[in-house]
Formats: sequence, structure tokens, C-alpha cells
Amino acid sequence: MLGYTVHVVCPDMESGAKVATSVHDFEGHQTYTEKRGHNFALNATFATINPEEYAGLYIPGGRSPEYLRLNPKVLDIVRHFMTARKPVAAICHGPLVLAAAGVLKGRTAIGYPACNPDIPVCGGTVGTMVPGLDNAVVDGNLVTSPAWPAHPAMLREFVKLLGGSFHI
Repeated sequence: MLGYTVHVVCPDMESGAKVATSVHDFEGHQTYTEKRGHNFALNATFATINPEEYAGLYIPGGRSPEYLRLNPKVLDIVRHFMTARKPVAAICHGPLVLAAAGVLKGRTAIGYPACNPDIPVCGGTVGTMVPGLDNAVVDGNLVTSPAWPAHPAMLREFVKLLGGSFHI
């Protein structure tokens, strides 16, 4: 245990609601495949979130960032964490939210390859990506990674940014 309480929220939804998820995989096509995932239970209400009460922010990947970046409060929350230099993690399509929030200028980040063109457009630099899409890039308080194979690397770096450690 790292000693943190994790709240999972979604704009316009309350604690106890469930959001449908997707599972992406790499099966030899030109891009990922998408399959129906499971219903993920939210444990906090988005409207009542106060970012000052949180130590870090994890921005999910998949398709949700395409919609999350359209929500002004989401963008304000991202800006709060980046301005306060609190740890922020973004995976896969997550950097689209960082781009929309305008926080990538002068930063190095990576996302899913199809999302990486948004990074330099916003004044950032695309970091090094390895063929297995399983690495993480750290730039100050920000850790980004390209896809689900990078969860171990990204979470390891995110925990470090939170000031924690874990050993197996």
C-alpha cells in the first residue's frame, strides 16, 4: 500500500455510477483493435472534486481523452496540477488532454503514436518511444507513456513522483 486514496471520476457523473470501458490491443493491424471492456464504478463525484486536496493526477488513455479534453473543468484541473508541480501521469491518448489544457509547451512527452503530432503543435517535444510501446518518459512532475504495455514503467515513475516506492 502506498497510503493514498484513489478517486475515480467522470464529468457529469456521480459516485456509484458506472462508465463503460474499452479494451485496446495490438493484433497485427495498422492500429489497435477496440473491444468492449467492463463497467467501471466511480467512487467520487466529479462536480465536488477540489484539486487542491489531491497529491497527483492520472489521466487515462483509450478513447475517453477525446471527450475529457472538451470539458473546461477537466482542463482547469490539469492546469492546477501542472502549475502546482504536482505529479501528473498520462497514458496513450491522455496527452490529448494535456495538449488541450495548454501545458505541454517546453515539456517532453509521449502518447499513442497517432496522438504524438499534437505534442509539438503545442510547443512540446515528443520523447523517445521504444518498439514495444512499454516505456515511460519523465519530465519534471509529468510522466507519460504510449500505451497499456507501459503501465508498469509509467506507474513506477508516477509513484516516484509521489515520493513513494515499492519493492517486489
